[in-house]
Amino acid sequence: MASGIVALLAAAVLWGTVGPAQLLADTDVAPVALGACRMLLGGLALGVFTVRRAGLRTLWRPGARLWLPVSILVTAAFQACFLEAVDRTGAALATAVTFGTVPVVSGLWARGLDGERGGAAWWCGTVCSVAGVGLLLVPGEAARADAAGVFLGVVAGAGFGTYITATKRLARHGADTATAAPVSVVCAGVLVSPWLFAAPDGITEPRAVALVCWLALGTTALGYLLFTRGVARVSAATAGTLSLAEPLVATVLGFVLLGERLSLPAACGAGLLLTGLVVVSLPARGRSRDDAAPHTGPADAAQHTGPAPSPDPDPDPNPLSNPAPAPSPSPARRPSPAPAPAPHPARGRAAGPAGPASGGGHAQG
Repeated sequence: MASGIVALLAAAVLWGTVGPAQLLADTDVAPVALGACRMLLGGLALGVFTVRRAGLRTLWRPGARLWLPVSILVTAAFQACFLEAVDRTGAALATAVTFGTVPVVSGLWARGLDGERGGAAWWCGTVCSVAGVGLLLVPGEAARADAAGVFLGVVAGAGFGTYITATKRLARHGADTATAAPVSVVCAGVLVSPWLFAAPDGITEPRAVALVCWLALGTTALGYLLFTRGVARVSAATAGTLSLAEPLVATVLGFVLLGERLSLPAACGAGLLLTGLVVVSLPARGRSRDDAAPHTGPADAAQHTGPAPSPDPDPDPNPLSNPAPAPSPSPARRPSPAPAPAPHPARGRAAGPAGPASGGGHAQG
């Protein structure tokens, strides 16, 4: 449990540095071209540790091969739109908008595909997210919080929420998600790689090379590796709560290193987005112990909702742990050193671990 928490927290911190690192490097590289480099290099590095030949075969199963292209498309959309949103609105605001949108979109997909009805926490988070985005669009002194940047952040969040749904669907159809992640990232990088030829300016500068290495190896390869290892060791609620470190890190770094300041409406909107994310991520009260374990789909839930096993007719089948009491001596005779008589047939148990079965009883082994 502790190792899983540390791994997830480390992944969230790494991902929270994406926006600040992009702005701190201050390169002339187009955000989409930067995203292509990040996905290609990071996906290949991640695949070295996670891709298996048997896992690749699972991606071509009938149900999985329908959702793999969806995973690739939304991965490309998330990378391109998120980096562009950071460039337009700043690291703190772009991260808040993006990850404030994720639970809303995930809930809508769950309702449309599985008929899941959102609870009070989801509705509260949705209202906070919609109101927060509305406040971000209010004109203010912060010129970087423009409508296009906010819109791109929403699209990035929708893409990430859809990616979560696609990953769940892949797992439901028996695909190896540890293999699907780098495959999706690399294929998404190939999909947007034409931007490297259309806008190659600044890609070979030392600052740009250092930025690409950090985004690809640090935040993508290492971040996803830590996430996939940590998410299997904690509950879903804990994983959602720990993910809040990502916008928090981006906000702190944007304020301390980049001097980002928001207008009052924009600050209130970002606060509403983060509040909605907290409400959705916190575990519900009265959750059973079974719910504390991480679930990967309805198949896991079925293990906890099935009929209870029937009670064992003989709760202690081992005679060593509950030996039959020795028969009391007859009051008419004095005890003799002779072996004790066999137990009465009505008891239905053996006299001891090596004793014979008596009457209608059954032998205990």
